[in-house]
Amino acid sequence: MKQKTGIGSNRKKALRIVLAAAILLTALILLRGNKASDGVSTPEGRAAFLQQFGWEIDPASEDVRTVQLPKVLEGMLLNYNEVQRKQGYDLTGHLGESCQQFTYRVLNYPDKEQTVLATLYIQGDRVIAGDIHSTALNGFLQGLKLEKEQPRAQE
Repeated sequence: MKQKTGIGSNRKKALRIVLAAAILLTALILLRGNKASDGVSTPEGRAAFLQQFGWEIDPASEDVRTVQLPKVLEGMLLNYNEVQRKQGYDLTGHLGESCQQFTYRVLNYPDKEQTVLATLYIQGDRVIAGDIHSTALNGFLQGLKLEKEQPRAQE
């Protein structure tokens, strides 16, 4: 009699463990699914994404390219990825992969003398990197957040 109770008890424990693991796995998948979408699959979504950082863009200036990320980050790309890491992105998890590069002219940059662009690197519906930069010869590059004191191009 005790033996049957022990086997039944072990089965119940095993079933509870499997059920708990399934619930945990489902929760992780749902959380990851929510995090993976930035709502940037449309021009309006990309404009809204940049607006949350304080940028107004010219949607008609959109330039779209498919780019292949390098397999190794070297030189200037190491510096670029440091900018990305400071804003919560990291290209090291995407090395060797392709993504869409969307570039827009920024309309509300304080220095109206410069042409300033916003660039987003997107895989599916998820931003994997982005920056604001000047096209000037001695321009600047910064993260997506609109800073109170904007960097100035060196003259």
